[in-house]
Parts: sequence; structure tokens; C-alpha cells
Amino acid sequence: MISTMTPTLLDELHELAAQAAQNAYAPYSGFRVGAALRLSSGEIVTGTNVENVSYGLTICAERSALVRAVSQSGPEIRIDAVAVANLNGQPSPPCGACRQMLAEFILPEAPVRFPAAEGMRTMAFREMLPLGFELKLR
Repeated sequence: MISTMTPTLLDELHELAAQAAQNAYAPYSGFRVGAALRLSSGEIVTGTNVENVSYGLTICAERSALVRAVSQSGPEIRIDAVAVANLNGQPSPPCGACRQMLAEFILPEAPVRFPAAEGMRTMAFREMLPLGFELKLR
């Protein structure tokens, strides 16, 4: 992992994600997820999944935390670490939509920790979304 983020800080971030998962609204799937983002400022922002009877309107924990971070701190934020946890003991890396949303704000080498089939896994964000959509503005 190429980051100044220590394993202890990632453990703490993961614990905050697990705490956020306790507040998930998941009456349809029962899949309760929490996410914690560490901003470059040192601030930590959490979010949880919020389901809707129309599944397309459901928001994942990672996007929930991201929207909260931008709402609280503005669009100049930069994310230097992400942790995801769920209360179901299942693999749950950030989905494609979450990866694309995070790409707008995350540092390429930021570690992302999530439950995987083989246990907890940490990857640099650039490895998770190598060909994300980009739009070059003039």
C-alpha cells in the first residue's frame, strides 16, 4: 500500500464504518453497510446505505458518505482513505457507481479497505477503477 495511512488509522476508520452500518436503512435486502471517508483535512465522514422500495433510488454507504462530505466541507475535498464494513459478514467492495463517484474526489493512491471473500482487503483506489470515466474541461 503506497500511503501515509497507518494500519492503525485504517482499523479505526473501519470501526467507524462498522458503527455507521448500525444505522443502515435496509428493510428490503437486510444488507447493512457503512462507510467512513478520511479527508485530507483529517476530518472523518461516515455514511450508510439507505434503501428504497424502488431499488434504483437506493444509495450506497460510500455515496452517502461522499454526499455528506461535500455538503459539509465543499467540493474541494480530497479523500485520502476509505473503509467499508457490513453487518452481514459478506464481501462488499465499493460498487462501480461508488467507485466512479469517489473518483471525482479521491487521491489515486488512497487506500480502500473492504470485506472481501478472503477477509479484509486493502487496495489503492487507482487499482479499483483503472479506467474511470473522465471529462477534460477547457
